[in-house]
Amino acid sequence: MAIDLRRGQAQRIKAQQGPDGAAYPARKRRKEFKGKKGRIKRQKAAMFAKIRTVKHLKVKATGDQIEVGFFGWVARVAHVHQFGRQDRLSKKGPLYKYPERPLMGVSEPDRTLIRESLLRHMEKN
Repeated sequence: MAIDLRRGQAQRIKAQQGPDGAAYPARKRRKEFKGKKGRIKRQKAAMFAKIRTVKHLKVKATGDQIEVGFFGWVARVAHVHQFGRQDRLSKKGPLYKYPERPLMGVSEPDRTLIRESLLRHMEKN
């Protein structure tokens, strides 16, 4: 069940949607530099490409509970985006107020998945 929840969270992050189905606010456009050409200027990469991987989006399970989330330094980055906090752009860089982009949450399909999984488990025992 936890792996299925993790997979659902990762798919939703990939689709750039919050748990309620609303799209994330768009990235701030980069400053246009006259005459500059190259990959960085025209890059339109999706946000959170690496954060949704198995390496960062972890599953912890014990006998009576499961957790799907971020741990370590990735959790700090995710927390800033989840709640729209203020953070530094780099170690000694300026502060920036990030828009709220909810990465984690339980959607209606997730609730259905949990309910069906629990019912199947109870029927077996």
